[in-house]
Amino acid sequence: LRSNNETSTTEKIREYCKYIALSKNKDNKIILVSSGAVGIGCNILGIKNRPEEITSLQAVAAVGQGHLMSLYQSEMNNYGYNVAQVLLTRSELNNRNSYKNASLTLNKLLDWKILPIVNENDVISSEELKYGDNDTLSALVASAVSADQLILLTDIDRLYSSDPKVNKSAKPITDIHHPSDLKEIQNSPSNSGRWGTGGIKTKLIAARIATESGITVHLADGRNPKFLWEILEGSRGGTVFHPNPKPIGKRKSWLTHALKPLGSLFLDEGACIAIKEKGASLLLVGIKKVEGSFEANQPVSIKNINGEELARGISSLGSARLRESIERPDTSIKSPVVIHRDVLVLTNRLISS
Repeated sequence: LRSNNETSTTEKIREYCKYIALSKNKDNKIILVSSGAVGIGCNILGIKNRPEEITSLQAVAAVGQGHLMSLYQSEMNNYGYNVAQVLLTRSELNNRNSYKNASLTLNKLLDWKILPIVNENDVISSEELKYGDNDTLSALVASAVSADQLILLTDIDRLYSSDPKVNKSAKPITDIHHPSDLKEIQNSPSNSGRWGTGGIKTKLIAARIATESGITVHLADGRNPKFLWEILEGSRGGTVFHPNPKPIGKRKSWLTHALKPLGSLFLDEGACIAIKEKGASLLLVGIKKVEGSFEANQPVSIKNINGEELARGISSLGSARLRESIERPDTSIKSPVVIHRDVLVLTNRLISS
């Protein structure tokens, strides 16, 4: 919904709402993650080029957001359904209680047969609090509500081995069955340049997040809204990313993907082995260096001495206390737990985001 033509945007919304309503008539529960506030705001204000300065972008979004929602509300009302606006930023999902509350609210809206429409809060969010793309946000929302499927609509019919607009010999990829296959595609030299950045890159990241949570992901051509209806009816997208047979669960998905680490802990080899192979908690004695500034109960990245990330977790001690304890260790007491295994998740088996 990034069209610069308001009539075209309205028509697309009308078609999407028709198919969403038909699916909801069959008691399917649907959440829509939609962009468009900035584009519509530009149309209303007669701005031809998307602003680059953050304050101007936020102001334009403020103008467009209400109009965007009114379009969805008007169309869904034709089918007897209400919509609900849900604006999220990283700050909401960075806190465990807020994350749980967002999940509960979304599920309550679904129980009431309302269509939640989710977007980043472009009006007030600063860049460091933004996910930056709706693909990542949609995967996090899908994980938060334990969705069965995530449908990613884009401007191509499926995933290819390289950019089909540039490489005529690019081969279509219809199924991704294993995380290693997804990693291979993302890291392939043929996916460098434009094909490896922007829209397709963010969709691969979203697919990794969702499939790690046990969710099937469909990549499909969104230029024809009828394709959405076919998938909702049980068909498949051009490329299907199959769920991991051993999903990591809501809590670990939140730890891995929703949180933004505020610092890093560098471990000795023994501590690395303990958390990787023995499922142990992280003890103070295994930490060799601390980077960044963070308080107790805030998220950190856990790395080996070479700087390679192994895990993420919630530190029970702040950075100042940790540095002091490392510099002047108290050997008279048992080494305290810095990150309990219940709030620690291994990330080295995942694709880096």
